[in-house]
Amino acid sequence: MFYRQRTKLHRYFTHRPQPQKPWRHFLNVGFSLLTAALMLIVVVLQRDGKVWGKELHPVPSTAQADTLTTLSDGSLVVNTSELGKDIIGYGGPVPLAITIKDDTVRSITALDNSETPDFFAEVKPLLKLWENRSLSEADTLKVDVVSGATYSSRALIDNVRTGVHFLRDYQNTHSWWTQVDLSPKFWASLLVVLLAATLPLWVRNRIYRRIQQLLNVCVLGLWTGTFLNYAALLNYTANGINPIVLLVPTIMLVTAFVYPLFGKKSYYCSNVCPFGAAQDLMGILTQRKKVIPRRAIKALNLFRQLLWVALMLCMWTSLWFTWVEYEAFSAFIFESASPIVIGIAFVFVLLSLAIPRPYCRFVCPTGTLFKIAQKG
Repeated sequence: MFYRQRTKLHRYFTHRPQPQKPWRHFLNVGFSLLTAALMLIVVVLQRDGKVWGKELHPVPSTAQADTLTTLSDGSLVVNTSELGKDIIGYGGPVPLAITIKDDTVRSITALDNSETPDFFAEVKPLLKLWENRSLSEADTLKVDVVSGATYSSRALIDNVRTGVHFLRDYQNTHSWWTQVDLSPKFWASLLVVLLAATLPLWVRNRIYRRIQQLLNVCVLGLWTGTFLNYAALLNYTANGINPIVLLVPTIMLVTAFVYPLFGKKSYYCSNVCPFGAAQDLMGILTQRKKVIPRRAIKALNLFRQLLWVALMLCMWTSLWFTWVEYEAFSAFIFESASPIVIGIAFVFVLLSLAIPRPYCRFVCPTGTLFKIAQKG
């Protein structure tokens, strides 16, 4: 008897699992996060041919007919052939190509014209005066005409001013601050997501949790339709994300992918996701829950994993990208959601009366990706 107790004590102290060191956990989860990111990158390269807004095979894309061209490096090139067609030099119009990047004039190139070569050679050096100046400086820069080539130099100056005016107007209408949504929906969703991202770290109160879940469903889900799903993740991976314009989704991404690096696994799914909250709220309406056998739970977990593998293979092989439109989250945007999606969401919310979070535990492809990204 004494020997058996001594053996148990010896086994306890010698085989007790050692706590994982924080830096090792950070590296393990970081590697898993990188793996998940690479999976998404492969998909968007197959579907869109670009990652974070960068084309795999850069080609210029033309916007606004031939007047404005956006290059693959983000530079804007304005062609004044149409804008300045009424600006006449000595021999006719004097069109220019003005290139800007980072709000700075990088180069100005004279295009084909009918000016006398000798006269035009005298005024061409004027173009250097605007280079490496900001658009506001270039717009107000005063340049004198060249004596002996008055018509050609004046046409050149007026073309530059016309092109710069056009670029400034374009930037004002396409700048990121004009895209920022400052509507009541934005402020409400920002407040709710900030509460969800912070308070559960310290508050362990059932009443607060129910209030937070109700806010997640009503504000993030039904009112603003803000959540993370595969469609959103692929969009952000392909086109990048402006954290100021898309502040609420950025905070959600932090809770989903950054929090697990610091030990807060499944934080988004547990505290932010509106569809998970909807299932929890439905579940509290009844205390009678169906007991699922352990073997059945293992089988359902395996089903979720195999489903995720199959869906990823469909995208990696370019067979079926549109399955991302059928995740249950889209039912919150019921004006545009398909009846199939609404039906899927309705069924799983009803199932929540008997089974806690059935969609999250046994189906959700987005949640499976999160689990892979935080494995460590």
